[in-house]
Amino acid sequence: MMDFQDHLDLADWRRRVGDAYRLPSLDAWRAARDRLFRDHPQSPIPRAERASFSGLRWFPPDPAYRVPARLVPADGALVEIDTGGDDGVIRYRRIGSLQFRLHDDDCSLVVLALIGYGGGLFVPFRDSTSGTETYGGGRYLVDTAKNTDAGCFDITVGSADVVIDFNYAYHPSCQYNPRWACPLAPVENWLRVPIRAGEMRWPGGE
Repeated sequence: MMDFQDHLDLADWRRRVGDAYRLPSLDAWRAARDRLFRDHPQSPIPRAERASFSGLRWFPPDPAYRVPARLVPADGALVEIDTGGDDGVIRYRRIGSLQFRLHDDDCSLVVLALIGYGGGLFVPFRDSTSGTETYGGGRYLVDTAKNTDAGCFDITVGSADVVIDFNYAYHPSCQYNPRWACPLAPVENWLRVPIRAGEMRWPGGE
């Protein structure tokens, strides 16, 4: 159970993570994440391993993974994802799907809206690198409830056309530490194509 200071530290962690997404470049964002993972008390890196932590592993930046997409409305059906931890089952609505082409393939990712006060859009995914080059449970592209969307999910008010950038794809905290339990991608967000962009598998994780 978290104590008073843990709650304050977690609020600071989320603020700093969001701030990193508003830095002027992908390189600056990656460097900021490395600093947070090494130094912040809410880092998912196990405390005993932080002193030797040398940084997250990334695929080289690739502009081919920054792609236009169209957000097509969905049926609003309920989607429940069991975290397997204290958070239990998290409930979402299927509000749309991102339609785009990558590696000459037609691709689709369901956009989930968190049910609860304030909502929040969530786009987890798996791809053909999951379990080898990246975490087997998949990665996150967008989680607006945690401010992880600037730069990788460019939207225009009143338009269904968006731009998504997989160079910002990152692992959920459960990749680094089994004390974390995270919602993972539903089957409909398992891509056939390889996404060799964003974060690579951390050697200390699963």
